Amino acid sequence: MKRILAFAPLVIAMIFGGFFLWGLNPNRDPNAIPSVLIEQPAPEFELAAVEGLQTPGLSRADLTGHDRPIVLNVFASWCVPCRAEHTVLTNLVERDGIRLFGINYKDKPKDAVRWLANLGNPYERIGSDLNGRIGIEWGISGVPESFIIGTDGTVLFRYVGPVVGDEAIAKFREALTQAGALEERNS
Repeated sequence: MKRILAFAPLVIAMIFGGFFLWGLNPNRDPNAIPSVLIEQPAPEFELAAVEGLQTPGLSRADLTGHDRPIVLNVFASWCVPCRAEHTVLTNLVERDGIRLFGINYKDKPKDAVRWLANLGNPYERIGSDLNGRIGIEWGISGVPESFIIGTDGTVLFRYVGPVVGDEAIAKFREALTQAGALEERNS
């Protein structure tokens, strides 16, 4: 028994070392977190509007029946990467005509109102997820996260983290194009 206990630290160190090496793998994409929602109907939910905003709330029913897919962005005023991503999403709405809905995640309404007043509000609808329950239903691992939702309410794509930087924007635009979410624009 003492021999087994003597090797326990070595076995534990090997297990942790394996996880460490796996994390350092240059071919592993940390944003490639699988989602069980892909190609599945969006979860059932109903969220009230953010108190103090004129933007209506959000429910599962609001995700269906559109002429093209929509983007559902999960954000919070306390999230620094959300601030960086906000300009990109606003540009996608203003320049490319995407339809953007939001879930304000675990945020104080007055902070969300102030944040959107300062940065602008590109969202057509925003649901307030004060306790994070709907975030759990969506499998949120943190904010920001964005989903592309098909016209029938099916989740087509998930992007974990902020959509910032040329590579991230190109990847997100490619997913939008494949989903048919970008408006045809005549230059």
